[in-house]
This record gives sequence, C-alpha cells and structure tokens, in this order.
Amino acid sequence: MRTYLDFEEPIKELEDQLEQARSIEEKSKVGTDKLVRDLQKKIARTTEEIFASLTPWQRVQLSRHPQRPYTLEYISNVTGGQFIELHGDRGVRDDHAMVGGFGMLGDQSVMFIGQQKGINTKMRQFRNFGMANPEGYRKALRLMKLAEKFDKPIVTFIDTPGAYPGLEAEERGQGEAIARNLFEMIKLRVPVICVIIGEGASGGALGIGIGDEVLMLENSWYSVISPENCSTILWRNWDHKIEAAEALKLTSTDMLNSGLIDGVIKEPLGGAHARPKEMFEIITQELKDRLTALLAVDADKRIKNRIKKFSAMGEYK
Repeated sequence: MRTYLDFEEPIKELEDQLEQARSIEEKSKVGTDKLVRDLQKKIARTTEEIFASLTPWQRVQLSRHPQRPYTLEYISNVTGGQFIELHGDRGVRDDHAMVGGFGMLGDQSVMFIGQQKGINTKMRQFRNFGMANPEGYRKALRLMKLAEKFDKPIVTFIDTPGAYPGLEAEERGQGEAIARNLFEMIKLRVPVICVIIGEGASGGALGIGIGDEVLMLENSWYSVISPENCSTILWRNWDHKIEAAEALKLTSTDMLNSGLIDGVIKEPLGGAHARPKEMFEIITQELKDRLTALLAVDADKRIKNRIKKFSAMGEYK
C-alpha cells in the first residue's frame, strides 16, 4: 500500500475516489469507464501541478520516503540480479551500512558500492540507518582498489544521513577513513560514476562521492548538513528546518547551478517511490550512456579532468 506525504494528500483523495469507482463497477456491474478516465486524467494533472512546484523541504521529504528504492534494490534491477556482494574491510568487521560487489551493467562488469538503509525497523537497526563506520569506508576503498586492479569501472549509490557519529567510530578513525577515500578516489585509474539516490549528507556522502561523473536524482539532496541539524545549530531547535532547507541550497537544481554535480536524473512523475520500475530503467540507461563515454577517455586524462573539476569547485577571495 502506497504511503502519501502531507503535500500529496490531494493525490491520495483522487486515488481513493478512483479505487471506489472501480469497486462499484466490480460489485454492481455498473459501467464507470468515463468516471475512471476522468479521475485518471485529474490524478495526472494534479500530480504534475504538485511536483512542478516542490519546495526544498518537500524534496527532502521525498528523498526519505519509506517506499523510495534503496541501494540494493537499484543494484539488483540495474544488474538484472547478476550481482555478487563482497564483505569486510580486512581489518575490523563487515559494516552492514556499506554494501558492494561486482555486477553486470549490460555486457560490462562493474563494481557497485553504496550505503544501504533498512526497509523496516529491524533492518534499519541492522544497517545502522545507512550510517557507515570507518570500516565501511575502508571496505568501500578495498573494493575500489579491487576494481582498479582488474580494470573494472565503479558506480557508487549515495544515500546516507551522514557517517556514524558515535564515539567508537571516532576512536577507530572516522575522519581519517573518509579523508583517505577522497585522496584515493581522485586518483583511481578506472571510470567512477557517483549517483545520489536519496540523502547525501556531509562527509558520509563524500566518502564515496568523488567521481568523473557525480549525478543526483531529481528528488534527492546533497549538503554539508541536514536541514534539521542546521536548524538545531542556528536556532537551537528543529522548528526552522524549512527555512534551513531553503538557505542550504541542497536540491539537485541548486547543486547543478552551483557546478557541484555533473547532471540531474529526471524521476518519473510522482517520484521514484511511485514508479520504481520506470526509475530503474531510466537510471540503467543513464549509467550505460555515461559509462560508454568515460571508457572512451584515456585513464590519465580522466584523472586530470577529475582533479581539475574538484579543484575548481567553490568561490573564494
């Protein structure tokens, strides 16, 4: 059963009316074809109107939708199930918040890496809500180096509220692990594509976010801090999270206009959670097209372009 957000209530009301019309036809055999068609048109029109004027905070809400596809679901559909997950950082343990392994993208073998949130309460605890520990980032780096060794391109799916902020994570070198990934990813000799599919928060996102192509789904966000935490710091409570979302310029459009990402992947009408199959098809084709272009570029040139791109980001006086 589909979950509706507050601003999607008009859509829900029309969907309920459509369900009722179909139920009447089924039970009483009274023809409701015209009513059904009219309601379907009205649902499409209402959805277009709502999604054409989403606020930054509403996009943040969409990025966290409980029915939005997560990393493993994207990997499974992009690879057609041809995916072998690899585990462990060879140092501490296997971090369940960070997943990765080899899979097939068409005829090309690819290393897929990403943060995984749980689909229910038990799984969210198991996955630590998509917040990786240092060993998660070290596992990701191990897999990237493995891909480089066998000359296989890398695709990362970013969806995290941030790296795990616990004391034990800091004791094991959370900052160093993320910094090491940034240093190593910029020099990888294989093509790297990074896709923000939901939340892209702080260093937790950056730890697997250095690539030749950095892309965002239309209703994802990317920022140094979440709106709630920003509001907590500036106003000492969460009441100003909507203002914070506006000020942070964290939407995909804002990021593209600022030159911090390379492209925005359009989502199906209603968002990725409403039509996941369409979303999988769109992202599969996007990855194939961009990977084909990157594979045609010499490795040294790719590295040079990658360094140049990230060095040029930001403004200073």
